[in-house]
Amino acid sequence: MTRYTADDIRGLVAILPTPALPGADRWDARDTVDLAETERLTDALVEAGVDILLTNGTFGEGASLTLDEVLAFNDTVIRTVRGRVPVFTGATTLNTRDTIERGRKLADLGADGLFLGRPMWVALDEDQIVEFHRSIAEALPGLSQVAYDNPSAFKGKIAHTTYAGLARIPQLVAAKHMGYGAMGERYVKDLEAVDGRIRLLPLAEDWATTARRFPVETVACWSGDGACGPAPLLHLRDAVFAKDWARATHIQGEIAEATKPLFPDGSFEEFSKYNIQIDRAEFEAAGYFTPGPTRPPYTTCPEAYLEGGRECGRRWARLHQAYADSPTTG
Repeated sequence: MTRYTADDIRGLVAILPTPALPGADRWDARDTVDLAETERLTDALVEAGVDILLTNGTFGEGASLTLDEVLAFNDTVIRTVRGRVPVFTGATTLNTRDTIERGRKLADLGADGLFLGRPMWVALDEDQIVEFHRSIAEALPGLSQVAYDNPSAFKGKIAHTTYAGLARIPQLVAAKHMGYGAMGERYVKDLEAVDGRIRLLPLAEDWATTARRFPVETVACWSGDGACGPAPLLHLRDAVFAKDWARATHIQGEIAEATKPLFPDGSFEEFSKYNIQIDRAEFEAAGYFTPGPTRPPYTTCPEAYLEGGRECGRRWARLHQAYADSPTTG
């Protein structure tokens, strides 16, 4: 039996970055995770009211951490959370067997589930995507899964026909998605395909739009900006849950305006080339925690792109402050 189902995935799903110690940008660096800052950030987000945590996605640097660093980071996150919210730990690797082995180690640490991008050295076809997630479920039947549907990172969007196959895997309970605003009718087809068995998570910038059209299905969103200060996202959650669409739409618009500078010339594709570096500049400028340097090979970036990240961080810090003194309902 799996611990979580799609019905358990509700509210704000925040993705954690992995704080780095000084010198982490060197090729010979070892043990680069700032565990004290990891504990501080994790506790701050949980205490603020974040509902679910994901770790080691793209800007969480799952691709540039050593296995020892992944385990040390997630051990700190899990021990800090102490069961207060579910923690889905990133276990993405380049193949099925290493993903299973990493998943076992994370389960031993107390992970509630796995956040899984599919192997991407060679693009997987529909059958291979389903078989990958089914294999993880067979090897680790007690761990629920959140799929990582990132077209740039994994060489293509998960098709609605693939989602229909994934929905037959009980352990797969949610997917990090782009939502109705970004995907339009593709999101509608994906919702129809999963038939309520997988919670499709839109980006926060699209949550009000998506939830207003699909209020039963869209009761959770994901965001990487919680690490800049979660207050606007928590107020958005409360407005969506209250079906106060005027307020939810207003907050969504403020969030979208704050994050606009992240995307060079408005291009998500260009942003994706420097996702880690731009986001790290955003976190640094927001000042909610100390991110430290990025890890190799993701250590250089056009200065104009970094400045876009910093401007986003500054905007977010002001937005967080504007909402921080108002209570949320949780």
